[in-house]
Amino acid sequence: MSGSDIHDIDRVRPEVLYDRVHEAWRYIMGEEFHYGYFVPPEIDIFSAAQALTQQMVTRAAFGAGDRVLDVGCGTGRQACDLVANHGVRVLGITTSEAGVAAGRALAGERGLADATFEVRDGTNNGLDSESFDVVWALESSHLMRDREALLSECARVLAPGGRIVLCDIIRRRTIPFAEVRARRGEFAVLREAFGDAHMLPLESYTETLTQLGMQIVDATDISTETQPTLAAWRANAERRADDIIPLIGQQGLDDFVSATKVLDALWSDTTLGYGILSAIKPPRHS
Repeated sequence: MSGSDIHDIDRVRPEVLYDRVHEAWRYIMGEEFHYGYFVPPEIDIFSAAQALTQQMVTRAAFGAGDRVLDVGCGTGRQACDLVANHGVRVLGITTSEAGVAAGRALAGERGLADATFEVRDGTNNGLDSESFDVVWALESSHLMRDREALLSECARVLAPGGRIVLCDIIRRRTIPFAEVRARRGEFAVLREAFGDAHMLPLESYTETLTQLGMQIVDATDISTETQPTLAAWRANAERRADDIIPLIGQQGLDDFVSATKVLDALWSDTTLGYGILSAIKPPRHS
């Protein structure tokens, strides 16, 4: 493992892990299934997760009737909320059968015909070019090893004038090889808890999007605002242990709690962090 491959974890495929832990993680993360934006710092994890979603919504600048592609749609909660709150039409895609089932069930319960879900690969989605007004990628890109393919597909399916909004865990420094070896046990804990993940710098995203002809609107490091997520997840995991253990076992719970401690340390020493960005596909000139 090279220094640039920090958290390059390839033992458990994302969709396999996700299907296994889906229900357990609801107790830990709530329905939003992602990090929180802790502004102000004292808010709870569920409010913070909603605040991060709002950061994405602000950058998306939705218009009524917009066609939205949600890449890596998780439980479908954001897709359903976008349809209900912003009058858009959303297709959520994921490689997880459990995620699609959860999204369809939620859309059915809420009577949201404009929230649909399909099993598709974000790096090769098979959708028509220029068929969406917004591409939304909330904390899913680090699970897709071919990041250039992902971003290329996002740009391809956007109509001229369309926008991509993305947030995710990022790599903030290159870790020396000797440190990788010394911390191998910690990285193994991350692999067990979170599966295959590969972190890149925020600049890597903006450079690739620029090369694809996208115009960067915003690229912001929000590592400080997101770090409290880890302590909040850990507290929820310990508090809801009796509900979680029947789903993933004591070892699964222990691995998750340990992984949050490892991530906390990686945030604190500026190895990992969190970024958010938006970019526009230039309008076609007449």
